[in-house]
Amino acid sequence: MTVLQLRKILEERLGREDRLFTYDRENETLRVELKETKKGISVALNPILSKWEVHKEKAIEDVVYYVEEGLTAMNAESILLGNEKKIYPVIRSTSFPTETEERGPLLFDDHTAETRIFYAIDLGRTYRLIDQQMVEKEKWDQKRIREIAMFNVRSLPTPLKKDSVSGNDFYFLNTNDGYDASRILNDTFLQEMKNKVKGTFVISIPHQDVIIFADIQNDTGYDILAQMSMHFFTNGLVPITSLSFLYKDGELEPIFIMAKNRPRKE
Repeated sequence: MTVLQLRKILEERLGREDRLFTYDRENETLRVELKETKKGISVALNPILSKWEVHKEKAIEDVVYYVEEGLTAMNAESILLGNEKKIYPVIRSTSFPTETEERGPLLFDDHTAETRIFYAIDLGRTYRLIDQQMVEKEKWDQKRIREIAMFNVRSLPTPLKKDSVSGNDFYFLNTNDGYDASRILNDTFLQEMKNKVKGTFVISIPHQDVIIFADIQNDTGYDILAQMSMHFFTNGLVPITSLSFLYKDGELEPIFIMAKNRPRKE
């Protein structure tokens, strides 16, 4: 499949009388916009094409779902007051845009050299990122949003699946609730995991719907984790980072795992 073929498929599936499509040939992005409000979503086509090579139809279904839910969320009345239990932090890469064309600057905090923390209101099947305009309109402040979001993320369940490979233990958290990677902000949970490990404790958040805790007990473990992280990063709908993190004294430190085994600090 080519980029132009993918564009045509998406336009057919997302096409409605109240929507307008704009194609950016230079960046190979397709924007789907609501005619009445001028609000919309821009989709990079090349990453979808890469996912299509592996997942075929599911890759297209996922992006159609993402756009449909996103456009619905844009028209939803997302009010902060009364929805405190629905406010959560979401992790994004540092390359993720910090403002939108429609609503201006988004609310975010720095996290690590690789990641930032944004804040969202959960709308059921999707969520809406909180922006400065929304906060100012309701006379809230960022500190209040942050405290509520961090309290809520600590209340999320933490079911784990364990897999042991070549003498190393890997624990996967994958509930698909949209906040799996956000569990990295639960310090109590991280400390509990750290207390379990026998070797070096390493964490990976390759995309928003998975977090990997690794108990690295030999050099081979680093290679295995690097391969896992790259696989998830490449195939995730919302990639975050292919790098992993050391967790020491309550701090996260990005590391780059070389082809043969030992990590190098970023």
